Amino acid sequence: MEKRNVSQLKADLLALLKKEAFKKGKFILSSGKESDFYLDGRIITMLPEGAYLAAMIILDMIKNDKIDAFGGPTLGADPIVGAVAALAHIHGIALRTFIVRKTAKAHGTQRQVEGPALAPDMKVILVDDVATSGKSLVEAKAVLDGMNVRVSKAIVIVDRDEGARDNLRRAGLELQSIFTIADLEV
Repeated sequence: MEKRNVSQLKADLLALLKKEAFKKGKFILSSGKESDFYLDGRIITMLPEGAYLAAMIILDMIKNDKIDAFGGPTLGADPIVGAVAALAHIHGIALRTFIVRKTAKAHGTQRQVEGPALAPDMKVILVDDVATSGKSLVEAKAVLDGMNVRVSKAIVIVDRDEGARDNLRRAGLELQSIFTIADLEV
């Protein structure tokens, strides 16, 4: 069983982010903004250690929330959702998970929200790896709002402090982050 406390899990995750996910250069972000650095959270959440660390920290962050499901926009949320689902099961926490596609798929079930069915009035929390403008989280919330699913909070591994918090607040979402970009000493 896990012997590290949440502070140590965060320290280990931060070290991994700095070592594996942080890149300097010229990048165009999904928000359309140009940046002198890029933080690829998927590199971390697709490494076994990073997936484990992020999922353990997030489970701690949501332990007092009474939610029915946990998910987020593809592709950033995909590995996080899988890791949280696996650890929730190991720890005896009943938690549905889901992924929100950018658009409904054109074949099969033609769903935009994948995973066990979400019912109206279910309470969910959204997740993503990195937030810049928060656009993908706001779009995922709009899809869930259309299903009458209640979303009030989003969690990200890193908030780049470039407007996501305010944009999510305007959309009715509280943003919580494990780290802000300042923690990476950019």
